[in-house]
Amino acid sequence: MQDLTVFGRHDQATLDQMANCLVGPAARGVLCADGHLGYSQPVGGVVGYRDAVSISGVGYDIACGNMAVRLPVTAAQIRDALPAIAQRINERISFGIGRRNAERVEAECLEDDPAWKIREVRPLRAMAQEQLGTVGGGNHYVNLFEDEQGMVWIGVHFGSRGLGHRIATHFRNAAGGKEGIMVPPTLVTRGTDLAEEYLLAMQLAGRYAYAGREWVCREVARIVQGTEEWTDEVHNHHNYVWEEEHGGETLLVVRKGATPAFPGQRGFVGGSMADGSVILRGMESERAKAALYSTVHGAGRVMGRREAAGKWRWKGGRRVLVEPGKVDERAMRAEVARQGIVLVGGGADEAPQVYRRLEDVLAEHAGTIEIEHRLTPLAVVMAPPELVDPFKD
Repeated sequence: MQDLTVFGRHDQATLDQMANCLVGPAARGVLCADGHLGYSQPVGGVVGYRDAVSISGVGYDIACGNMAVRLPVTAAQIRDALPAIAQRINERISFGIGRRNAERVEAECLEDDPAWKIREVRPLRAMAQEQLGTVGGGNHYVNLFEDEQGMVWIGVHFGSRGLGHRIATHFRNAAGGKEGIMVPPTLVTRGTDLAEEYLLAMQLAGRYAYAGREWVCREVARIVQGTEEWTDEVHNHHNYVWEEEHGGETLLVVRKGATPAFPGQRGFVGGSMADGSVILRGMESERAKAALYSTVHGAGRVMGRREAAGKWRWKGGRRVLVEPGKVDERAMRAEVARQGIVLVGGGADEAPQVYRRLEDVLAEHAGTIEIEHRLTPLAVVMAPPELVDPFKD
């Protein structure tokens, strides 16, 4: 295997999948402490390629990412109103699969981007317009937090929705790639027409994801305080390719479910619905260099969705449990409520026990990052469990 740096402990399947990615022009790899199996490349996996772009490494949810903003409002000022605020967020923001935003959102990327000239991308504009500002399902969320000074933060996690999924699917197929878990990476050589078109389309999806997260943060700020004002902002994405210099050479670095953390660069990393989240900053160190200046993007799953929630089927218009999972959803909701957290949506497959503890995975990256703020959850809004979102990875 080529150069691989591993943070934390991982099952053999995840390590094998990471090894599967370190082939051909792969120069260096990193597996972050929140790593687990993903499509073709582990979530939490980072690979730097020489002159190659990994379409499967980026995956389907291109530019999925995290944004957090601090409001000029204290948690004490809104605590009694949290249930009503969470319900209003759920009504105002569209969660779930293939959803449309009830409001037309204007964004420069929908009008002015060279990727719209690509034949296969052009027809996606109408869908992209309809979905801009929708959050989706799975582990995508809108949260409210309290920091050490008692100030309220909004935190969101989602990506480029159907636009990114369609782009990824087209270019993977065009490159002859396979869909699946333990499949070879779908690589295209930098400088070829296919690679350059993919990078243009990926960058469009990145701009689109940024616009969507910013719109959601503005809308949630208005719900919480009546204005769009905030006093601090942290915004970055994962599931992306960056051209970077490492060890004196230029690499095309894929971070799949991993946060860029160059010295001084800030990031928002969320834990499970009942766990704390953090605002962090990258550091300069030998360990950080070995990590290709990357860190975790979340706590990392330790239990699959079906294992947690069981097997469900639709019968007569009702969702019926046919095979129990390991998580009792009622008990989970009672425990989250006992901790004083308002939960709207979510399900057993997103329960706290299906994730590692965020503090544990952050500790594995000691010496590469420093924590600026620790955020305590106040409210969590997610898609309901019956909605399965295909636009995630």
